This record gives sequence, structure tokens and C-alpha cells, in this order.
Amino acid sequence: MARPLIQMALDSLDFDATVNLATLVAPHVDIFEIGTPCIKHNGINLVKELRARFPNHLLLVDLKTMDAGEYEATPFYAAGADICTVLGVSGLATCQGVIKAANAHGAEAQIDLINVEDKVACARATVEAGAQIMGIHTGLDAQAAGHTPFADLNAIAELGLPVRISVAGGIKASTVQDVVRAGANIIVVGAAIYGAPCPATAAQEIRELVDAV
Repeated sequence: MARPLIQMALDSLDFDATVNLATLVAPHVDIFEIGTPCIKHNGINLVKELRARFPNHLLLVDLKTMDAGEYEATPFYAAGADICTVLGVSGLATCQGVIKAANAHGAEAQIDLINVEDKVACARATVEAGAQIMGIHTGLDAQAAGHTPFADLNAIAELGLPVRISVAGGIKASTVQDVVRAGANIIVVGAAIYGAPCPATAAQEIRELVDAV
């Protein structure tokens, strides 16, 4: 198994705070995720800024596209995004649009399985359509209700599909190694890093735990 990648969720609405946080944790993470509220608030200029500052990091724009897949994703790939997300519940045609835009820019499309009822069927169909990353995503509201991503992760990992699996949903130092062992290729960490007294130290701890598995 290739070395798992750590994805840092940048969720602040503040442009400068987002850039500053990215700078602090950059040595310890592989992917910067511009979270959905963050990209809605700051727009494409933040993509351009992070691309210019961090040319060696992957950049994910969490669009959560629901319609007009190719049209919506294209300008973000053109601005430097390596990965854009599309909601699995949007349907196959919309997912195919984002996949087409990704392929045109030598980039990747990630299918977000949040709220998809039949995640296995969606994963199979979108992988067949060319999706490169499958996102297991337990949202904030589901986390508050006590849900974790492990059951969904196990179900998708058992399929053995030729994609990377990304996992998000309340991952922290005490659970990150379990996520890696369960088959995740990309581990998304947010509050456990940006909510820590020292985000750089927290990111370093997560990195060391992942690499130790």
C-alpha cells in the first residue's frame, strides 16, 4: 500500500487566516482542501493564491457539485485545482461532467458519497465512468448524531475498486491509525488540527501516527 496522504481541511471563511493555516501545516500534509463554505465565500482567487504558494501540494476544491458538472468544475481545474468533488447523489450524468473536466486538465474527480443511499452501487458506477477518488464522508450533522465513517469505509474498501479512498468525518489522533488500517488512502483531518492550541504540532502528530502504521 502506498503511503497514505493527509488532507488538511481549510474551513475558515477568512482568506488570510486560511492561507496562514496552510503555511503552518504545510510541512506535514499532502493535500490542501478548500472546504465548501470556504470556497463559496472566497471564490476562485483563493485557489489561485494557494496554487501559487504551494506548488508541490495537491489542491482539492470541495465544490460538492450537484448540477452542471463540467461547467462548474472547469474554471477551478483551470485555476490550479488537482481535485474537485461532485456529490454522488447528483446522478451519473453530473459526475461524468466533472470527470470530463478533470480529464481535460490532467486532474482528478472525487465522488462524495455523503447521503448516497446505495454507496456500493454509486461507487461502482462512477468508477466505471472514470472517477479516480471515492470520498467516504460523514458530515458534521451526522457526526453530531454519533455516526462514524468506518462502516462505509469497510464496505467500499471490500469492493477492491481501482481508486483511492478518501475518508472524512471527525478523524483525530486517537482514530487516525484505525482509518489507515481500514483501507483509507487519503485521510482528511480538520478540527483536530485547526482547533488545536498549536496546529503545526497537531499536524505533525497526525503525520507521525499515519506514517507509523
